[in-house]
Amino acid sequence: MDDGTFMSADFGAIARGAPEIRGAQRTAAVACVLAALVLVVLDAAIVNVALPVIASSLHASAAESVRIMTAYQLALVVGLLPSAALGESIGPRRAYAAGVALFTAASVACSIAPSLFFLVAARFLQGLGGASIMSLGITFFRHILPQEELGAAIGWNTLAVAFASAAGPSVGAVVLSMASWRWLFAVNLPLGVLTLLFTRALPRIGGTHRKVDIVSVAVNAAFFGAFVLGAECLPEHPELAALYAALSALSAWLLVRREWPRKAPVIPFDLLRARSFRLSVLASICCFIGQSAAMVSLPFYLQHELAQSVLRTGLLMTPWPLSVALVASWMGRLTNRVSGARLCVTGGITLALGLLVAAMLPLRAQPGFLIPILFLCGAGFGLFQVANNRNMLLSAPPSRSSAAGGMQGTARLTGQTLGGALMTVLFTVTASSVAPRLGLAVAAGAAVLAALISGLRSEPATVRCF
Repeated sequence: MDDGTFMSADFGAIARGAPEIRGAQRTAAVACVLAALVLVVLDAAIVNVALPVIASSLHASAAESVRIMTAYQLALVVGLLPSAALGESIGPRRAYAAGVALFTAASVACSIAPSLFFLVAARFLQGLGGASIMSLGITFFRHILPQEELGAAIGWNTLAVAFASAAGPSVGAVVLSMASWRWLFAVNLPLGVLTLLFTRALPRIGGTHRKVDIVSVAVNAAFFGAFVLGAECLPEHPELAALYAALSALSAWLLVRREWPRKAPVIPFDLLRARSFRLSVLASICCFIGQSAAMVSLPFYLQHELAQSVLRTGLLMTPWPLSVALVASWMGRLTNRVSGARLCVTGGITLALGLLVAAMLPLRAQPGFLIPILFLCGAGFGLFQVANNRNMLLSAPPSRSSAAGGMQGTARLTGQTLGGALMTVLFTVTASSVAPRLGLAVAAGAAVLAALISGLRSEPATVRCF
């Protein structure tokens, strides 16, 4: 492993024992993975729209209602890597089905929640189920598709996330216009049960039967939990945020000491030792810092600076996820012909260019000019994500695909959390009229950094596994 990538012998060994999935079963397996992912992403997007309504119904304050969102996000962050480790231990299919079942059952609990505390607890369980879905779903692509189709599959994955994210607010608004907020969760029951039935089409991949280290899982929860909670309370309680940061740092130190020497740790240090994988993770974090900072900045910019209504703000921001979806739909084949590092550099620079133009261009008279700019941003983001995620997956041996998927989700949520915290700081230390444009400029810088990091990496071994 002189360049930090894994040897091809591991690919071949795993491939010989992999089940062959063809025809209708392959189609059903891919549909299962994408449907479950849409369920998780859509649920997060539609519930955020309903927070004011839920707060009024459960007699909670606006600040208290945010816990509904925080609990879900916290569970996702805490659960991603342990879910990947559990999937490797008992087999991805069993762990994945358990995640779908937990998500569906917790959705029912959310729909009948008698109090805010009950709803927050049920949302946390929902997030744990969602963590299993998000960390293990991409693992199956490695076992049901030939390597040359992996890029296309990751493109479908990105396409599904983009459409679910874009449709979430509209779907939530439609449901709330016709029924109680409880139906936002109740509709997950038939979809969840159908997805659970489709898990039978997924390949039976043997587990390692290694015991998951409960102590490491607990320390992992302390590390990521303190990190997220510290970012959440930074603007109003900086002293408490500092304590959370100290706890997160201490937990990180304990994790490194405990997990570093292990062959297959919960925190995949074995994968992070590989240069290509490590650089892909760092680039992903930077790209999502930029994406998150931009998504926080744009509504304030449009509504406060450009005096746009909430509806027009939503419409003006739609080109971003729409262009992500369009780019992802044809990126798969391109990743087989063009260097992934080159595509990531191109995507990161394209995203940065769009964000920088949005930050600098005077748009007070013509906010509609943002439409092509945000289309450019989404195209760059989609180009980067498909190529970078493919490289991250192929930089890990198939036996550690679950860990790679967990790390992929962790990088995304870490970047989004840091981007949100960064915007909180900017809104605190600068004028509200300055912060959105400054946030867009900082987001452009993060995208450039993602491109530069991508340019440093080598390509993973291209070995056909099936």
